[in-house]
Amino acid sequence: MKFITIAQIVVSLLLVVSILLQNRGSGLSAAFGGDFGGYYTKRGVEKFLFFSSIFLGVCFIGLAIAMVVFQNQ
Repeated sequence: MKFITIAQIVVSLLLVVSILLQNRGSGLSAAFGGDFGGYYTKRGVEKFLFFSSIFLGVCFIGLAIAMVVFQNQ
């Protein structure tokens, strides 16, 4: 039970960091004409952060379910 709690804390911190590091196409630059408004593909680090945030989100949900299941036993 303690392992699941520690793992969930670590996964949640990594999830927050991976989401905050993702670059958004819109922001203040769009207000001043800096947004190019086209479609672009994710490459390199941006692609890695995108897929890692999905993986970490699934892990977080799995750990939360595991915690509920083992708490009732």
